[in-house]
Amino acid sequence: MRGQYNRYEKARILGARALQISYGAPVLVETAQSEPILIAAEEYDAGVLPFTVKRD
Repeated sequence: MRGQYNRYEKARILGARALQISYGAPVLVETAQSEPILIAAEEYDAGVLPFTVKRD
């Protein structure tokens, strides 16, 4: 369902995940990146993020 997120949902997901990474959450992909937002983007592209979006 990754491709069905709009740009605002994607931004929220990446921001939330980057914050988790910056606070020490384990990284879910092998990466050479050191910036939390770039790591979150790689995880998003790999489809491994455990986030869902609830739309009302």
